[in-house]
This record gives sequence, structure tokens and C-alpha cells, in this order.
Amino acid sequence: MFLIDRFLFLIEVKGRVKDADSVTKNEILTALNKPDDFLLAIVEVDGTQTVYLKKPFRNAPDFAAMSVSYNIAKLVAGSEMIME
Repeated sequence: MFLIDRFLFLIEVKGRVKDADSVTKNEILTALNKPDDFLLAIVEVDGTQTVYLKKPFRNAPDFAAMSVSYNIAKLVAGSEMIME
């Protein structure tokens, strides 16, 4: 959890190697169910970048999906960035 200006956020931390692009179904569903309370933190494991995204997803994954691949650069560009 993370506190910004007295607001409590649920944070999903996505540690990834550079250019990885998979996000789990649960991460997407949590973000869609709590859009104002959810942040997706993308942390590159080499330590070069960490970004916190609000409302990163627009659509629910297919029922049978276990994970969904995203272009992380486009995901970041289409989201509200809280911190970098």
C-alpha cells in the first residue's frame, strides 16, 4: 500500500527484465475493479527505471487468459503516471 496526499493505494509491483511485456489477469482485474485505488509499479530489475501508473488498463482480459502481453512503453504512454 502507498499513501499519496492522504489517499491509500493498492500497489501491484511488476518487477521485470528490460523489454518484458507480460501482465497477469489478476493484476488487470484488480486495476479495473479499483481504478481510483490501484497503482501499477513497473520496476526494471537492473534498477534503471521505476514508474507508478494509475488506470493502466482499459479492458478486462478474456475469461480463459492467464496473462496478457502489453507493450510496456505504450502502456506507460497511455496511463496516468504518478511518479517516475
